[in-house]
Amino acid sequence: MAGIRLPIPINADLGEAVGNDAQLMPLLTSCNIACGGHAGDLVTMRATALLAKQQSVGVGAHPSFPDRENFGRVVLDMTAKQLTSSIVNQIMLLSQVCDELAIEMTHIKAHGALYNLAANDRSTAMTLLEAIDKLPKKLPLYTLPNSLLAEIAQNEFIVIHEAFLDRKYLSDGSLMPRSKSGSVLTNKADIWAQCDNLYFKNRVEVAPDEFIPLKAQTFCIHGDTPDIYNSLLYVGDQLKKATR
Repeated sequence: MAGIRLPIPINADLGEAVGNDAQLMPLLTSCNIACGGHAGDLVTMRATALLAKQQSVGVGAHPSFPDRENFGRVVLDMTAKQLTSSIVNQIMLLSQVCDELAIEMTHIKAHGALYNLAANDRSTAMTLLEAIDKLPKKLPLYTLPNSLLAEIAQNEFIVIHEAFLDRKYLSDGSLMPRSKSGSVLTNKADIWAQCDNLYFKNRVEVAPDEFIPLKAQTFCIHGDTPDIYNSLLYVGDQLKKATR
């Protein structure tokens, strides 16, 4: 299985100095590269983007609140102007790298606290979209299905609905906060069960034997989830068996 892309669209947050980018990249369809807000610099961006190019993996920008101390997982008190400027600067930094490597950037996906807040806070959603609108090219946006951000963006942007294989969900369709126990799935069987529900049944479990509808076009894993590489290999094996 090693070195073989999974048969469903998988994306991963990479370029975050976790150390497994080269290992994960051949299994992915697309990747979201940290561009200096929560992690990453020009050196890591170039290295990750080059890996993606070598494996024909789509390259997306992964902007966040500018907060390396908390890995972009804490909401910062910023004005809309400050946040817009930060998002644009982060994306343009990766765009510069992509231009140098003759790579066409394929999408944008916010990170961490920015991703979660923009999903259902109108002001933050508008700020993110205004930032994307300032770019030379309007790129597709990865976000949660049935979110406010998806609803606002759908008329002017290409929206790619995303689901997470290694995160628990709440009954409103949002991600369980990482501060809560069990919010990150680390057991390969649990990650496969989540994939099975999401991909084949268009649903996600929010409590024991309780599901909500959720239909996605791409499925995310996090590079910093413990043993995620082996879990992804396991998911690939199970998908192969399920589709025979």
